[in-house]
Amino acid sequence: MAENTTSKRLSEPMMNPNKEVRFLPFHAINEFMTDEYREAVIRSVLQGQSELPEALKTSLERLTQKTVRVPGFRNSSKAPAGLRLKPTIEVFQKNPALAAVILAAWAALHAQLSAQVFDLLRARGWELLPVDADRTKLPGFLTKWRKGEDFDTLYQAYLQQYQDYDAPKDDVSLMVVWLSGRLPYEFYETDQAQPGADEVPT
Repeated sequence: MAENTTSKRLSEPMMNPNKEVRFLPFHAINEFMTDEYREAVIRSVLQGQSELPEALKTSLERLTQKTVRVPGFRNSSKAPAGLRLKPTIEVFQKNPALAAVILAAWAALHAQLSAQVFDLLRARGWELLPVDADRTKLPGFLTKWRKGEDFDTLYQAYLQQYQDYDAPKDDVSLMVVWLSGRLPYEFYETDQAQPGADEVPT
């Protein structure tokens, strides 16, 4: 995961029609992922699909069948993981629904890291949905981010709090993004209320 240094936008932020809360579609996460890391995340999900909770596994199979095309397979969800990898990567970069389910699946396969990062963020004053909330139902990522809480800072805090673990920085950063439901586009002071934090549907 990398800080976004480009002006590129996958789409204009969406507005909540009832309250002025801006969201970016879930596939906006691709702006923060290298090609290698994106492939590693998706590969791990496809290879670990049988270990997912039933509801999440069903959602992934349904969206794969609907959006991913694998030559020689009428039902792409039945294709071997190796054959699904490349076409799934392509769809992940442009389909917010599939991106959300894959991120949820990745988080579920890293339950220990999820719990650790959740506790870390709560201790630092972040307002979060419950760790087991279905974040795929959200409209996308909020665009507001706590100033001074960049990926490097949070990773160093993680290493200090969990000295017996060596989770890669990219994994910690992605888990921060997923659990917080935010991408670092617009920054606010940490002594301010978190914009939109109490307006996200549960």
